[in-house]
Amino acid sequence: MQAEKRETTMDRVSKGLARRYRRERWFRLFGLSAIVTSVCFIALLFVSIGANGWSAFQQTEVLLDIHFDKEQFDVDNLSTANYGALVKNSMQALFPDVTGRSDKRELNKLVSSGASYVLQKMVIKDTGIIGSTKKIWLPADDEVDMFLKGYISRDVAESARRLNDKQIGWIDQLVAEGRLEKKFNTIFFTAGDSREPELAGIRGAVAGSLFTLAVTLLLSFPIGVATAVYLEEFAPRNRWTDLVEVNINNLAAVPSIVFGLLGLAVFLNVFGMPRSAPLVGGLVLTLMTLPTIIIASRASLKSVPPSIREAALGVGASKMQAITHHILPLAMPGMMTGTIIGMAQALGETAPLLMIGMVAFIVDVPHGVTDPATVLPVQIYLWADSPERAFVERTSAAIMVLLGFLISMNAIAVFLRRKFERRW
Repeated sequence: MQAEKRETTMDRVSKGLARRYRRERWFRLFGLSAIVTSVCFIALLFVSIGANGWSAFQQTEVLLDIHFDKEQFDVDNLSTANYGALVKNSMQALFPDVTGRSDKRELNKLVSSGASYVLQKMVIKDTGIIGSTKKIWLPADDEVDMFLKGYISRDVAESARRLNDKQIGWIDQLVAEGRLEKKFNTIFFTAGDSREPELAGIRGAVAGSLFTLAVTLLLSFPIGVATAVYLEEFAPRNRWTDLVEVNINNLAAVPSIVFGLLGLAVFLNVFGMPRSAPLVGGLVLTLMTLPTIIIASRASLKSVPPSIREAALGVGASKMQAITHHILPLAMPGMMTGTIIGMAQALGETAPLLMIGMVAFIVDVPHGVTDPATVLPVQIYLWADSPERAFVERTSAAIMVLLGFLISMNAIAVFLRRKFERRW
């Protein structure tokens, strides 16, 4: 009877298997929950950025009848004309009942201070409009823009908003006459930075990012590939090469601000390179990107089967010919993928560029690698620190543009890997 009640080996195995299967189900459930939670947080991030930034792609503009009075212009120097007076005269013509000095000042605030620069560019481009009257859409003030977009409520007390009741009445009249509308914000993509939100754009920051990435790519790709080829194909296996490999792997984990401090100490203080220039920014990002490219390139070289090397050497090719004609072409897709990922990482960096002065307020669009410039992440940092409500939506819109660049670069890397990668 005792032998019949004794637990058999199969019973113990069955209980153990049931326990293991149960733990496996729980582990899979935890993993799936982690993935779902991560996706939800990412979706929440994108939705919040999009909700705050989509409105920045529209800008309120006011239609004015501008009379280019000949008496206001000096043919020899068109930039000295009082273009602000042309805007004020047009606004006064629309509201002849506004006579008080303070009321006129409040009325003129409805139009952006940058409207005069728009008129100046038009006159310099076409002097034939002098003496004529033109209907021109000009940017409205950022407070008017925020009001039409619903960020400023008319239902609150007058002391709690930056637009008084008279200004709201004038805005309603302009809207009723079809002179105040929201249009696509071309200034956001064609202008540089500005203290006025309605005049601020990302063109200067995008140009600075492109120049910086160009310098980074031209330096990091050949140096990284050459280093990987030497370490993988030519370097002897000894303590020195082991030390170099360990240091390369360690540099990939160094905080980016350390590279900024290195650039500040060496490139600016020792070599005297121009401050806040894409050239210095590219050099700093090259130092930061090199470990990523070297590691990816070495992994690509290792993935090439030894039979390719042996076959090339067997038919009489030298070691250099085997590398350049056979091994490198087969490893290049992986190298390009690693380089694009490294460039995407460099595009989103802010801390090292802050250390070399690329946080400066730059209005002009750079035209070379030595011109003062900023980059898109730093531009986002500057706008996020601005108190105006209009800069909040521009910050989110700039983040959307930056995310678009990053997603595109990663998509290109995935496409290249899938198209050219060979499985051995």
